[in-house]
Amino acid sequence: MHPIEVSFTTFETLVVEKSYKQLVVLDISAHWCAPCKVLQPILTKVVSEYNKDIISLAKLEAEDENMKIAGRFSVRGFPTVIAFVRGKESARFHSSQTPNFVRGFIDKNLEIFRQI
Repeated sequence: MHPIEVSFTTFETLVVEKSYKQLVVLDISAHWCAPCKVLQPILTKVVSEYNKDIISLAKLEAEDENMKIAGRFSVRGFPTVIAFVRGKESARFHSSQTPNFVRGFIDKNLEIFRQI
């Protein structure tokens, strides 16, 4: 599963609105960021292990107008990964992580999604 590219103009539709139907995992990264380059294939692989009807991976490149989204969510560093459930942030993590960490993050947030 490849991430859906999100921008300032598509954020509300592709992340917020979509998170009412499925868990949306948003990767906020920068093209110059080495940990971002390490995390991206891990996120893509782990998310692809789940049913595409229950989870979506989105990517926001933190540049230009997209920085308004990073500011809205008080992003302090890259990469920052935020899980969205029912239009709101349910959890986040920073920096590159292991596949097992990412899997645990997704499982926890899928449980939150199912309970609401």
